[in-house]
Amino acid sequence: MSKISDHIRKNFKKTDEERDAGLQTPDNIIRYDDIVYGNDKNIQVLDVYKLKEDANKTLPTIISVHGGGWVYGDKEKYQFYCMNLAQRGFAVVNFTYRLAPENKFPASLEDTCMVFNWIWNHKEEYGFDANHIFAVGDSAGANILSLACAISCNEEYANQFDFDINSNFKLKAIALNCGTNIIKVSSHPKDKFSTELMKDCLENEGTKEELYLVNVLNHINEKYPPTFLMSAENDFLKSQMLPVASKLLEKNVPFVVKYYKDPSEKLGHVFHLNIRSNAANRCNDDECEFFKSFIINNSSNK
Repeated sequence: MSKISDHIRKNFKKTDEERDAGLQTPDNIIRYDDIVYGNDKNIQVLDVYKLKEDANKTLPTIISVHGGGWVYGDKEKYQFYCMNLAQRGFAVVNFTYRLAPENKFPASLEDTCMVFNWIWNHKEEYGFDANHIFAVGDSAGANILSLACAISCNEEYANQFDFDINSNFKLKAIALNCGTNIIKVSSHPKDKFSTELMKDCLENEGTKEELYLVNVLNHINEKYPPTFLMSAENDFLKSQMLPVASKLLEKNVPFVVKYYKDPSEKLGHVFHLNIRSNAANRCNDDECEFFKSFIINNSSNK
Protein backbone atom coordinates (compact mmCIF):
# COMPACT_ATOMS: atom_id res chain seq x y z
CA MET A 1 0.00 0.00 0.00
CA SER A 2 1.26 3.46 -0.88
CA LYS A 3 1.78 6.20 1.68
CA ILE A 4 -1.11 8.08 0.07
CA SER A 5 -3.58 5.21 0.60
CA ASP A 6 -2.36 4.81 4.17
CA HIS A 7 -2.83 8.55 4.69
CA ILE A 8 -6.38 8.40 3.32
CA ARG A 9 -7.34 5.53 5.61
CA LYS A 10 -5.97 7.15 8.75
CA ASN A 11 -7.13 10.72 8.14
CA PHE A 12 -10.53 10.00 6.61
CA LYS A 13 -11.31 7.66 9.50
CA LYS A 14 -10.43 10.37 12.01
CA THR A 15 -12.60 13.03 10.36
CA ASP A 16 -15.52 10.64 9.85
CA GLU A 17 -15.50 9.62 13.50
CA GLU A 18 -15.36 13.25 14.62
CA ARG A 19 -18.26 14.14 12.31
CA ASP A 20 -20.56 11.38 13.57
CA ALA A 21 -19.55 11.30 17.25
CA GLY A 22 -22.60 10.80 19.48
CA LEU A 23 -25.04 10.01 16.68
CA GLN A 24 -27.46 7.12 17.14
CA THR A 25 -30.10 5.36 15.09
CA PRO A 26 -33.18 7.63 14.99
CA ASP A 27 -36.19 6.35 16.90
CA ASN A 28 -38.35 6.40 13.77
CA ILE A 29 -36.00 4.22 11.67
CA ILE A 30 -36.11 0.45 11.27
CA ARG A 31 -32.90 -1.11 10.03
CA TYR A 32 -31.99 -4.50 8.57
CA ASP A 33 -28.26 -4.93 9.09
CA ASP A 34 -25.40 -7.00 7.70
CA ILE A 35 -27.25 -8.72 4.87
CA VAL A 36 -24.81 -10.68 2.71
CA TYR A 37 -25.11 -9.86 -1.00
CA GLY A 38 -21.98 -11.67 -2.27
CA ASN A 39 -19.58 -14.46 -1.37
CA ASP A 40 -17.61 -12.62 1.30
CA LYS A 41 -19.80 -12.41 4.41
CA ASN A 42 -17.36 -10.00 6.06
CA ILE A 43 -17.09 -7.43 3.27
CA GLN A 44 -19.96 -7.93 0.80
CA VAL A 45 -22.69 -6.86 3.20
CA LEU A 46 -25.40 -4.24 3.19
CA ASP A 47 -28.01 -2.56 5.38
CA VAL A 48 -31.55 -1.48 4.50
CA TYR A 49 -33.18 1.49 6.27
CA LYS A 50 -36.82 2.59 6.24
CA LEU A 51 -39.14 4.68 8.37
CA LYS A 52 -40.86 2.41 10.89
CA GLU A 53 -44.25 3.68 9.75
CA ASP A 54 -43.34 2.57 6.21
CA ALA A 55 -41.85 -0.79 7.18
CA ASN A 56 -44.46 -2.78 5.26
CA LYS A 57 -44.78 -0.39 2.34
CA THR A 58 -43.20 -0.50 -1.09
CA LEU A 59 -40.99 2.58 -1.32
CA PRO A 60 -38.86 4.40 -3.86
CA THR A 61 -35.32 3.28 -3.14
CA ILE A 62 -31.95 5.00 -2.91
CA ILE A 63 -28.67 3.08 -3.20
CA SER A 64 -25.66 4.74 -1.58
CA VAL A 65 -22.16 4.14 -2.98
CA HIS A 66 -19.71 5.39 -0.37
CA GLY A 67 -16.57 7.36 -1.10
CA GLY A 68 -13.06 7.02 0.27
CA GLY A 69 -10.60 7.22 -2.61
CA TRP A 70 -11.31 3.61 -3.61
CA VAL A 71 -9.14 2.51 -0.66
CA TYR A 72 -11.20 3.43 2.40
CA GLY A 73 -14.72 3.29 3.79
CA ASP A 74 -17.59 0.99 4.60
CA LYS A 75 -21.30 1.15 5.30
CA GLU A 76 -20.75 1.97 8.98
CA LYS A 77 -19.25 5.32 8.02
CA TYR A 78 -22.36 6.14 5.97
CA GLN A 79 -25.12 4.77 8.19
CA PHE A 80 -26.25 8.09 9.69
CA TYR A 81 -26.26 9.88 6.35
CA CYS A 82 -28.23 7.02 4.79
CA MET A 83 -30.75 6.86 7.64
CA ASN A 84 -31.17 10.61 7.24
CA LEU A 85 -32.13 10.02 3.60
CA ALA A 86 -34.55 7.29 4.67
CA GLN A 87 -36.32 9.81 6.89
CA ARG A 88 -37.32 11.58 3.68
CA GLY A 89 -39.55 8.67 2.68
CA PHE A 90 -37.20 6.31 0.85
CA ALA A 91 -35.91 2.81 1.42
CA VAL A 92 -32.13 3.21 1.50
CA VAL A 93 -29.54 0.53 0.73
CA ASN A 94 -26.12 1.18 2.28
CA PHE A 95 -23.36 -1.29 1.39
CA THR A 96 -19.70 -2.10 1.83
CA TYR A 97 -17.59 -3.02 -1.19
CA ARG A 98 -14.12 -4.48 -1.64
CA LEU A 99 -11.36 -1.88 -1.42
CA ALA A 100 -8.06 -1.36 -3.17
CA PRO A 101 -5.19 -2.09 -2.93
CA GLU A 102 -6.24 -5.49 -1.59
CA ASN A 103 -8.83 -5.72 -4.37
CA LYS A 104 -7.95 -3.97 -7.61
CA PHE A 105 -10.37 -2.49 -10.16
CA PRO A 106 -13.00 -3.58 -11.07
CA ALA A 107 -13.75 -5.21 -7.68
CA SER A 108 -15.67 -2.22 -6.27
CA LEU A 109 -17.56 -1.84 -9.56
CA GLU A 110 -18.45 -5.54 -9.60
CA ASP A 111 -19.73 -5.31 -6.02
CA THR A 112 -21.91 -2.33 -6.92
CA CYS A 113 -23.43 -4.27 -9.80
CA MET A 114 -23.99 -7.21 -7.44
CA VAL A 115 -25.94 -4.91 -5.12
CA PHE A 116 -28.06 -3.73 -8.05
CA ASN A 117 -28.89 -7.36 -8.82
CA TRP A 118 -29.53 -8.14 -5.15
CA ILE A 119 -32.04 -5.29 -4.96
CA TRP A 120 -33.87 -6.56 -8.03
CA ASN A 121 -33.98 -10.11 -6.65
CA HIS A 122 -35.23 -9.01 -3.21
CA LYS A 123 -37.57 -6.19 -4.15
CA GLU A 124 -40.70 -7.88 -2.79
CA GLU A 125 -39.02 -9.00 0.43
CA TYR A 126 -37.82 -5.52 1.41
CA GLY A 127 -40.41 -3.36 -0.35
CA PHE A 128 -38.24 -1.79 -3.05
CA ASP A 129 -40.24 0.00 -5.74
CA ALA A 130 -38.54 -1.47 -8.82
CA ASN A 131 -39.90 1.35 -10.98
CA HIS A 132 -38.29 4.04 -8.86
CA ILE A 133 -34.73 3.11 -7.95
CA PHE A 134 -32.24 5.93 -7.45
CA ALA A 135 -28.60 6.10 -6.38
CA VAL A 136 -26.15 8.51 -4.77
CA GLY A 137 -22.38 8.36 -4.79
CA ASP A 138 -19.77 10.79 -3.55
CA SER A 139 -16.09 11.33 -4.30
CA ALA A 140 -14.68 7.98 -5.50
CA GLY A 141 -18.13 6.51 -4.90
CA ALA A 142 -19.45 8.88 -7.55
CA ASN A 143 -16.92 7.41 -9.99
CA ILE A 144 -17.95 3.85 -9.10
CA LEU A 145 -21.65 4.68 -9.39
CA SER A 146 -21.18 6.52 -12.68
CA LEU A 147 -19.38 3.50 -14.18
CA ALA A 148 -22.07 1.12 -12.91
CA CYS A 149 -24.64 3.32 -14.66
CA ALA A 150 -22.60 3.04 -17.84
CA ILE A 151 -22.65 -0.75 -17.58
CA SER A 152 -26.43 -0.65 -17.27
CA CYS A 153 -26.99 1.48 -20.38
CA ASN A 154 -23.91 1.12 -22.62
CA GLU A 155 -23.57 -2.37 -24.10
CA GLU A 156 -20.12 -1.69 -25.52
CA TYR A 157 -18.83 -0.73 -22.08
CA ALA A 158 -20.64 -3.59 -20.34
CA ASN A 159 -18.92 -6.05 -22.68
CA GLN A 160 -15.56 -5.08 -21.16
CA PHE A 161 -16.41 -7.01 -17.98
CA ASP A 162 -17.27 -10.59 -17.04
CA PHE A 163 -20.14 -9.50 -14.76
CA ASP A 164 -23.36 -7.73 -15.61
CA ILE A 165 -26.55 -6.14 -14.31
CA ASN A 166 -30.01 -7.67 -14.65
CA SER A 167 -31.44 -6.23 -17.85
CA ASN A 168 -34.69 -5.38 -16.01
CA PHE A 169 -32.89 -3.23 -13.42
CA LYS A 170 -33.08 0.48 -14.23
CA LEU A 171 -31.94 3.52 -12.29
CA LYS A 172 -34.52 6.29 -12.56
CA ALA A 173 -32.02 9.03 -11.67
CA ILE A 174 -28.72 9.44 -9.81
CA ALA A 175 -26.76 12.01 -7.81
CA LEU A 176 -22.99 12.42 -8.16
CA ASN A 177 -21.76 14.38 -5.15
CA CYS A 178 -18.34 16.02 -5.05
CA GLY A 179 -17.35 13.37 -7.56
CA THR A 180 -14.00 12.38 -8.99
CA ASN A 181 -14.12 11.19 -12.58
CA ILE A 182 -11.07 12.65 -14.30
CA ILE A 183 -8.28 10.30 -13.28
CA LYS A 184 -4.68 11.04 -14.27
CA VAL A 185 -1.40 9.17 -14.23
CA SER A 186 1.54 11.37 -15.13
CA SER A 187 4.97 12.47 -14.02
CA HIS A 188 3.83 16.03 -13.32
CA PRO A 189 4.23 16.91 -9.60
CA LYS A 190 0.65 18.19 -9.31
CA ASP A 191 -0.66 14.80 -10.43
CA LYS A 192 1.38 12.84 -7.88
CA PHE A 193 -1.59 12.19 -5.59
CA SER A 194 -3.82 10.59 -8.25
CA THR A 195 -0.88 8.84 -9.91
CA GLU A 196 0.19 7.10 -6.69
CA LEU A 197 -3.42 6.27 -5.83
CA MET A 198 -4.00 4.67 -9.22
CA LYS A 199 -1.00 2.42 -8.66
CA ASP A 200 -2.89 1.01 -5.68
CA CYS A 201 -6.22 0.81 -7.48
CA LEU A 202 -5.36 -0.52 -10.95
CA GLU A 203 -3.74 -3.87 -11.68
CA ASN A 204 -1.22 -2.41 -14.12
CA GLU A 205 -0.84 0.92 -12.28
CA GLY A 206 -2.69 3.00 -14.84
CA THR A 207 -2.19 1.93 -18.43
CA LYS A 208 -3.92 3.83 -21.20
CA GLU A 209 -6.50 1.06 -21.43
CA GLU A 210 -7.18 1.08 -17.70
CA LEU A 211 -7.56 4.85 -17.55
CA TYR A 212 -9.99 4.70 -20.46
CA LEU A 213 -12.14 2.19 -18.58
CA VAL A 214 -12.30 4.18 -15.32
CA ASN A 215 -13.08 7.59 -16.88
CA VAL A 216 -16.85 7.83 -17.18
CA LEU A 217 -16.63 10.62 -19.75
CA ASN A 218 -15.75 7.90 -22.25
CA HIS A 219 -18.88 5.87 -21.55
CA ILE A 220 -21.84 8.20 -21.05
CA ASN A 221 -24.43 7.84 -23.80
CA GLU A 222 -27.98 8.99 -24.54
CA LYS A 223 -29.45 6.28 -22.29
CA TYR A 224 -27.65 7.52 -19.19
CA PRO A 225 -30.00 8.28 -16.24
CA PRO A 226 -30.92 11.86 -15.32
CA THR A 227 -28.23 13.21 -13.05
CA PHE A 228 -27.92 15.60 -10.11
CA LEU A 229 -24.40 17.05 -9.94
CA MET A 230 -23.28 18.72 -6.73
CA SER A 231 -20.22 20.46 -5.35
CA ALA A 232 -19.35 23.24 -2.92
CA GLU A 233 -17.08 26.24 -2.50
CA ASN A 234 -14.32 24.41 -0.64
CA ASP A 235 -14.58 21.06 -2.39
CA PHE A 236 -11.13 20.30 -3.80
CA LEU A 237 -12.75 18.29 -6.62
CA LYS A 238 -15.26 20.94 -7.68
CA SER A 239 -13.64 21.48 -11.08
CA GLN A 240 -14.41 17.88 -12.02
CA MET A 241 -18.14 18.56 -12.06
CA LEU A 242 -18.11 20.68 -15.22
CA PRO A 243 -16.69 18.11 -17.69
CA VAL A 244 -19.38 15.66 -16.58
CA ALA A 245 -22.06 18.32 -17.10
CA SER A 246 -20.62 19.05 -20.52
CA LYS A 247 -20.74 15.37 -21.49
CA LEU A 248 -24.33 15.01 -20.26
CA LEU A 249 -25.25 18.07 -22.31
CA GLU A 250 -23.53 16.61 -25.37
CA LYS A 251 -25.47 13.34 -24.99
CA ASN A 252 -28.78 15.11 -24.28
CA VAL A 253 -29.10 13.61 -20.79
CA PRO A 254 -31.23 15.66 -18.34
CA PHE A 255 -29.21 17.01 -15.43
CA VAL A 256 -29.16 19.55 -12.63
CA VAL A 257 -26.06 21.30 -11.26
CA LYS A 258 -26.00 22.61 -7.70
CA TYR A 259 -23.13 24.55 -6.19
CA TYR A 260 -23.36 25.21 -2.46
CA LYS A 261 -21.95 28.10 -0.45
CA ASP A 262 -22.94 29.17 3.04
CA PRO A 263 -21.74 32.26 4.93
CA SER A 264 -22.16 30.50 8.28
CA GLU A 265 -20.13 27.34 7.61
CA LYS A 266 -17.27 26.13 5.45
CA LEU A 267 -18.61 23.65 2.91
CA GLY A 268 -15.83 21.31 1.90
CA HIS A 269 -15.54 17.97 0.19
CA VAL A 270 -18.55 15.68 0.91
CA PHE A 271 -20.03 18.25 3.31
CA HIS A 272 -23.45 16.67 2.70
CA LEU A 273 -22.55 13.69 4.93
CA ASN A 274 -22.65 15.87 8.05
CA ILE A 275 -26.30 15.55 9.02
CA ARG A 276 -25.84 18.18 11.77
CA SER A 277 -25.16 20.79 9.06
CA ASN A 278 -27.99 23.00 7.82
CA ALA A 279 -26.33 23.23 4.41
CA ALA A 280 -26.00 19.44 4.23
CA ASN A 281 -29.68 19.00 4.98
CA ARG A 282 -30.55 21.60 2.35
CA CYS A 283 -28.45 19.69 -0.17
CA ASN A 284 -29.97 16.34 0.78
CA ASP A 285 -33.46 17.86 0.54
CA ASP A 286 -32.63 19.13 -2.94
CA GLU A 287 -31.44 15.72 -4.09
CA CYS A 288 -34.45 13.89 -2.69
CA GLU A 289 -36.79 16.40 -4.32
CA PHE A 290 -34.95 15.82 -7.58
CA PHE A 291 -35.55 12.08 -7.21
CA LYS A 292 -39.19 12.58 -6.25
CA SER A 293 -39.74 14.55 -9.46
CA PHE A 294 -39.25 11.26 -11.33
CA ILE A 295 -41.81 9.32 -9.29
CA ILE A 296 -44.69 9.03 -11.70
CA ASN A 297 -47.22 7.12 -9.59
CA ASN A 298 -46.86 7.02 -5.84
CA SER A 299 -50.04 5.05 -5.23
CA SER A 300 -48.18 1.89 -4.19
CA ASN A 301 -46.52 3.79 -1.34
CA LYS A 302 -49.70 4.90 0.36
